[in-house]
Amino acid sequence: MLPAAPCLRTVQVTRYVTPLREGGSLPALVEADDGFLYVLKFRGAGQGPKALIAELLVGELARALGLRMPELVFADLDEAFGRSEADEEIQDLLRASTGRNLALHYLSRASTFDALVTTIGPAEASLIVWLDALTLNVDRTARNTNLLLWHRELWLIDHGAALYVHHAGPGWNAPARPRAFPQIKDHVLLPQATALALADAEGHARLTPPVIQNIVALLPDEWLAAADPATPPAAQRTAYVAFLEARLAASATFVAEADAARLARI
Repeated sequence: MLPAAPCLRTVQVTRYVTPLREGGSLPALVEADDGFLYVLKFRGAGQGPKALIAELLVGELARALGLRMPELVFADLDEAFGRSEADEEIQDLLRASTGRNLALHYLSRASTFDALVTTIGPAEASLIVWLDALTLNVDRTARNTNLLLWHRELWLIDHGAALYVHHAGPGWNAPARPRAFPQIKDHVLLPQATALALADAEGHARLTPPVIQNIVALLPDEWLAAADPATPPAAQRTAYVAFLEARLAASATFVAEADAARLARI
């Protein structure tokens, strides 16, 4: 019997507060009908629904590992929303994102993590490096840490660039051999990741097949249909499960790769 599946709340976006002009995805700070502020990731921006797929999957994998992640919610955008928006670029983005989007709970007054100022313990650093190696997350570097400090605790954000292989077309989930991830050498927390073997053991204990299946089951049909109209949503979910389980089974490879990269930086 599968464990209880994670559940994402659904909110209705009621107010566009301000754009957050970071990278090419143009997320925005919005208010929802529950009265809270969220950072909204638009399905009509950047890499489209595949960025939201990666954001959801990696965010919930992080949560399953016990790492701190702002709450993720499905954020519904009404067709009439934003008609009064004066900025044509934003209006186009809102129009292209009608329907179900993804949002992260806004961490008010959080500060960007700076590795020169704040030291993270080896256990936490190793688990984050392990997660990013598992999910091929290229976007946790000193230039763009995607880590926040909030109430003196480390929080993970922004995983839309992870799982980049799903942009490769048919067969993306079935490499002939364990996929190398040389970008791990640039990870901002790699110097502190001295407990990768322990992180690997914890990752295997927490990310069981039922946990992975339940997280992948959260993906909305409409995102999957837009991401790959030729492949039924159920088949796409099967592909994500297969990829993550195969990547997990080959974790010894990426752990050794990360350890070698860390030693090379010393």
